[in-house]
Amino acid sequence: MQFSKSTGYALHALIHLARSERGHHVGIKELSSLLGVSDTYLSKIMSKLRQDGIVRAMTGASGGYELARPAEQITFLDVIQVVEGRQHMFECFQMNEQQHQLFYESEAAVENEHHGANTNDPFSKECLVKKIMIGAEQQMYQYLREHTIQGVLDASSFG
Repeated sequence: MQFSKSTGYALHALIHLARSERGHHVGIKELSSLLGVSDTYLSKIMSKLRQDGIVRAMTGASGGYELARPAEQITFLDVIQVVEGRQHMFECFQMNEQQHQLFYESEAAVENEHHGANTNDPFSKECLVKKIMIGAEQQMYQYLREHTIQGVLDASSFG
């Protein structure tokens, strides 16, 4: 599992914006030079962040980008989901229940879990592999939700 370079650039750009003085807008050329990436590539990333309300773009001579909300309210998960998307990291492929009974919860367990929802569709049963993978994903999301852009500044000598 690996996050794209775009996610790294987005996080670093936001940290730089958070370090900037209030009211000082950072231009795309300054940001791209600082990060060592092309203006065009970074503009696409910043556009996603703007559309999701994480940054604001200002036009004019003193234009550029600024954070749209306080750095302590921007989590790593927010940024990752904007750049990478909000889909699950793991998708369980469809299996035939008779061939792979070990990979599914028993019908009784599924019924209890879904409060009596009974169906004879073998694909409606919970895949145990998916259940573990989604659990791991949720723990990672919780960790990323607990870490903010401001937290990085606080932990650094730039805070």
